[in-house]
Amino acid sequence: MEAFWISLGAIFIAELGDKSQLMAMTFATRFKIWPVLAGITIATTAVHLASVALGGLIGTALPTTAISIVAGIAFIGFALWTLRGDELTEEEASKARRTTRNALIAVTVAFFLSELGDKTMLATITLATKHDWLGTWIGSTVGMVAADALAIVVGRMLGKHLPERIIKYGAAAAFAIFGLVMIGEALL
Repeated sequence: MEAFWISLGAIFIAELGDKSQLMAMTFATRFKIWPVLAGITIATTAVHLASVALGGLIGTALPTTAISIVAGIAFIGFALWTLRGDELTEEEASKARRTTRNALIAVTVAFFLSELGDKTMLATITLATKHDWLGTWIGSTVGMVAADALAIVVGRMLGKHLPERIIKYGAAAAFAIFGLVMIGEALL
């Protein structure tokens, strides 16, 4: 359960202000919410399963202290990445607006491709190096879907008046704290 809760919290925070949330809001303005959430869930489940498999392999091959230090540095890197920000390119937004055929397939493919190499995928790999793969997989998947669902609901309610700056700084601070704690635990 520890892996589940840690992964859920870390990935939920990582997803705040991410381009995936912007994609979710864009798709939700075009399609019904349930096919959008189902597509996000399918894509996230697949990407995060591959992520925990990779993280598990790395975790068994490297010593625990080295993993903790690298994971801590990675989380500080995620904090900086979050401050830099993710933006939905005009091409990505245009694709989301043009897709009218099957919403479930469109959302699943778009999210799968956009998550490859994204900070939430890298964070899931990092978490899986230290924690149980099943808890990490389920927690990271639930955390991402919950963050995107929140973005859809809040986006529909508030339109473009989201406090993006506050979300960005809060998520970056949380990543930095996670990173420093990991490094501190490894060195003590």
